[in-house]
Amino acid sequence: MKLPAAIFAITCVLALQACGGVNVNLWPFGEERSTERSRVPANATAYQCDGDRKLYVRMLENGAAAWVILPEREIRLEKTGAAAATNYAYRGTLLEIKGDEAALLEGSKPVLTGCKAAKS
Repeated sequence: MKLPAAIFAITCVLALQACGGVNVNLWPFGEERSTERSRVPANATAYQCDGDRKLYVRMLENGAAAWVILPEREIRLEKTGAAAATNYAYRGTLLEIKGDEAALLEGSKPVLTGCKAAKS
């Protein structure tokens, strides 16, 4: 019984080799891309922080709020006070932005420090 199965397998392999000129794409996820797409979220500023960590910030509502994007979570922070134009906070989480530098704190504990805006 094993000999007919082996003959069938060899016949299938030879038949497939004869169709070598046929280009069949069995990849179900669309066409292959030759270049990798950017991992930076759209309309966000990327920051490179200490410890080789990354922080992404997307400004909302003309700077009235900031959307903070981390690998493990995302959070919306509201602008705090009229004088503190670069501070955004919500429930103990604080984002401080000073020029091209940023820091993220939870309570008084720094979560991300030494963050510098990545060059485009």
